[in-house]
Amino acid sequence: MKKLLTSVVAAVACYAGVASAAEINPAVVYDLGGRFDRSFNQAAYTGAEKYKADTGTEYRDFEIQNDSQREQAMRNFARRGMNPIVAIGFSQASALEKVAKEFPETKFTIVDMVVDLPNVQSVVFKEHEGSFLVGVLAAMASETAKVGFVGGMDIPLIRRFACGYAQGVKYANGDAEVFQNMTGTTGAAWNDPVKGGELAKSQFDRGADVVYHAAGGTGVGVLQAAADAGKLGIGVDSNQNGLHPGSVLTSMLKRVDVAVYEAFDAATGENWQPGLTILGLAEGGVDWALDENNEKLITDDMKAAVAKAKEAITSGSLEVHDYMSDSACPM
Repeated sequence: MKKLLTSVVAAVACYAGVASAAEINPAVVYDLGGRFDRSFNQAAYTGAEKYKADTGTEYRDFEIQNDSQREQAMRNFARRGMNPIVAIGFSQASALEKVAKEFPETKFTIVDMVVDLPNVQSVVFKEHEGSFLVGVLAAMASETAKVGFVGGMDIPLIRRFACGYAQGVKYANGDAEVFQNMTGTTGAAWNDPVKGGELAKSQFDRGADVVYHAAGGTGVGVLQAAADAGKLGIGVDSNQNGLHPGSVLTSMLKRVDVAVYEAFDAATGENWQPGLTILGLAEGGVDWALDENNEKLITDDMKAAVAKAKEAITSGSLEVHDYMSDSACPM
């Protein structure tokens, strides 16, 4: 795993690798919400497209419409000789485990869940660390000392985002108030922008002036509601600053794009290994986005505060509580 982790860190730094001589036939199976959700799945698509542009390697992908299609899609790809096959999202785990056992010579990668098999790579992220940073920015940008969070499906993974965010808010302003809502308890919660907008508006009505989402396609509605209300939204996974320039404070970057790119690239040579890779701030797996779309919203004091927090987390002097290790979130 040391080789794999080193390779992933290098990919984050340069993100412009060239495949070695071995030919691959990669494939991606997206989670509910599809490749153009402008968030989690689209980050995977971006990584696959960049690999294609850099190396000329074509790939296949599939957008599932319901849970029953997960296993079918992976099996069809494996039968057609696609290798590696990358499954996006924790919900793919049971289907991948079954199909990976049927095709032991095929390499699989799953993002956001652990599947312990000799032909499976598992890549997970420290979302709480990146969420802490945008929480710091939210607290400093807020004029009401009230901020919000809208999650997608109510699962421990999304509670991890919420808990990390709340910790960052309180780190920057101990008197701040954090509102939280989850969209639902099924996969439909990832693709309901109308509900996302309604939840954000309810938080604005309670006094929040900054709302962070971790809700996939649902979050598009959150960011739209923020722009419509003259408030600030915070994007997630992909850089969503450009969706509403001047209304998106920042985005918490979760480098699913790099995970997909590296899964493809490692399969071309001897670097591919099964096992678990965990990517946090120190590994470049999560971060916050600053570009021309939000630079006027981020003051020098905010930059300094988030840089200080980032250094403290990466050095180990500041530990962000992980909800998935202990659900007793301190905030």
